[in-house]
Amino acid sequence: MKVKDYFLTQENFEILPTDIDGILKTSPIPENISQYYESENYISHHQDSGSLKEKIYKFLQVFNLNYKRNTLAKEAGVHLRILDYGCGAGEFLKFIETEYTTYGYEPNKDAVETARKKTQKTKFVDSLDQIEDGSLDIITLWHVFEHIEDRDNILRIFHRKLSKEGTLIIAVPNHTSYDAKKYHSYWAAYDVPRHIWHYSVTGMKKLMNTENWKLRKVKPLLLDSFYISMLSEKYKKSPLFWIKGFIFGAISNFKGLKSGEFSSMVYIIDKKQKIDF
Repeated sequence: MKVKDYFLTQENFEILPTDIDGILKTSPIPENISQYYESENYISHHQDSGSLKEKIYKFLQVFNLNYKRNTLAKEAGVHLRILDYGCGAGEFLKFIETEYTTYGYEPNKDAVETARKKTQKTKFVDSLDQIEDGSLDIITLWHVFEHIEDRDNILRIFHRKLSKEGTLIIAVPNHTSYDAKKYHSYWAAYDVPRHIWHYSVTGMKKLMNTENWKLRKVKPLLLDSFYISMLSEKYKKSPLFWIKGFIFGAISNFKGLKSGEFSSMVYIIDKKQKIDF
């Protein structure tokens, strides 16, 4: 399938199957991929603009942040040491840092500087080498895992950094959801070439049930369907795209209740203790 970078460059890319059923990959991956993030509108890194769109996004963001925090609270007790990998502008860390010992890693310099200004207690690291092996209880990746090309290597590093009973929490778009099928090449969550990998529930189960990891729980991120559908309608140049996006986002969630295939999924993955590097 050919997909255009509607967000920034209007370049065309292909999305191809991989050796794991249910996981797709963008091709080609640009050597200068960092340039594809250089936009004030990139939602993970932008500054507060004060626009109506930004205010609506921030209002909905609070619900998502509460949902993420509740997901953490259900996983373990007090005094948790948590790394938010790919923390962006630090909204999630700001939301949880009074309850946990928090660490942040973000490769984008502008974003991490924004995150430093927003937070009070979080320690930011330039490399995971700065974190002691076996010292973390939870590592979170909120819509970050799909950006990481060398995912096998990063999973090995995460395994080392987590404690014996550590947990990995990964949220990624689901390319077998209703809205993905409806919008096809216009589906905003393909977000090529920034999204290198494209996961389904089936693909994540195959990837994460290994000798090193056990996928324990799968949950939806319900608000994502609305945002993704609105953006997809915008890419299609639909009039009143926000109304159509809201309608089809709601339909996607309704169908997800029956199929288990929501627009975005959260995967709760436990570390297995035996590993041979």
